[in-house]
Amino acid sequence: MKDLKGKVAFITGGASGIGLGIARAFLDAGMRAVLADLRQDHIDEAMPELTRRGHAENVHAIPLDVTRDAIAAAADETERRFGKVHVLVNNAGVGITGPFAGITYADWDFGLAVNLGGVINGLQTFLPRIRAHGEGGHIVSTASLAALVPMPAAFVVYVAAKAAVVTICETLRVELMAENIGVSLLCPGPVRTNIHEVAKNRPAKFEVGDAFRRAEQAGTGVAFPSMMEPAEVGDLVVKAVRDNELYIITHGECRPMAEARHAALIAAMPERLDPALVAMVQGRG
Repeated sequence: MKDLKGKVAFITGGASGIGLGIARAFLDAGMRAVLADLRQDHIDEAMPELTRRGHAENVHAIPLDVTRDAIAAAADETERRFGKVHVLVNNAGVGITGPFAGITYADWDFGLAVNLGGVINGLQTFLPRIRAHGEGGHIVSTASLAALVPMPAAFVVYVAAKAAVVTICETLRVELMAENIGVSLLCPGPVRTNIHEVAKNRPAKFEVGDAFRRAEQAGTGVAFPSMMEPAEVGDLVVKAVRDNELYIITHGECRPMAEARHAALIAAMPERLDPALVAMVQGRG
């Protein structure tokens, strides 16, 4: 999608942090954008700012919990306001972590519902609509650098969902390329966001246990010298959409861990090969 002018983007988690950075970059590139966000306070802060930047006619906000019925209604509203959607950004996420021994079913349900379910619901809702208009498009999904390297057990709910997002993007990439729909996987490291505000984003139906409650109330908003601004991430995403890049990775500090992980995987693979199986996995079977 070299020409972004006039195209429409739907961005979950779009009213703060990385989502808002992406929205600003899309709007500056001449696109129209819908900010779909759970937090009304974030919407109330973002919309006046974007209006001051001259984007009042090209931006719309929708309060959204990324569940199936809600996201379908948001898609309908988006099409009524701006018409065809060309770019889907599955960005909504929660930085759920806590003591490994204290994880409950509710913690798993909450973390997977947002960090993985939100991506699935976005794809199931918007991909048929992008296919239907036949003008091509692009899908960006936010995973994490944490999904690419071994992490402490306290991150297990978070990385389980984010690792699934990685493989979803890699799996869809080739098939959708034939339909002129690009796929990009965003794996951010430290970025100045509100992802640590988990306690403010957890619905009451996902009752939190004592161990995770203490972790969520404490938050993990640690600042690093290399912490990236959301606007910088937005610029990377615009470039990836224009150039149809699969991987968008913000930081290189995890490179040694990623190299070690992949080296171990390759080393564990037997060298004796079945030609028929090789042909199948390479798409020739």
